[in-house]
Amino acid sequence: MSALTGRVRQTLQFVTSWARPVPDEQAKKYLTLAEYSLYMKMHRSERQHHLRVLNDLLQSGYQNPSLLKAALLHDVGKTRFRFGLLQRVLVVVVKSVFPALFELWGQAEPVGWKQPFVVSARHPEWSAEMCEAIHMEALAVELIRRHQAPIPDPPWTEADRLLVLLKAADDRS
Repeated sequence: MSALTGRVRQTLQFVTSWARPVPDEQAKKYLTLAEYSLYMKMHRSERQHHLRVLNDLLQSGYQNPSLLKAALLHDVGKTRFRFGLLQRVLVVVVKSVFPALFELWGQAEPVGWKQPFVVSARHPEWSAEMCEAIHMEALAVELIRRHQAPIPDPPWTEADRLLVLLKAADDRS
């Protein structure tokens, strides 16, 4: 599936999220109370996305607890600032067509028109910080922090290998 097709699918899932149930009870099986509290801060469509990532990994037979926690909380940093559908589409277009501008705008302060670019660029770090603050295990935090970073080729560490799985499931969701 092309990146564009995946983004169109994600946009449709975002728009129709209100009509689909969110089986949040499933997330409770893999998270501590503090982690679940973070999970519940996310918007309905974000929780649906995270559950799709989790189920993708589970259906492929993966059971690593750190990987499953990362699947459920890798985007929780986006809760610092909300942005809507048009802003999401703009971020995707700029990131695809003008990657240098995306990089530049993503390093700005998260205010005004640049805010969605900053959220997109910095949410992995924010997510990791939020998870560290509640004492999530280090491997899960590392996966969350690196979920948009390039992966070494070949993947050398356990974290690298798990990151390959997380990123693939995230891209499919």
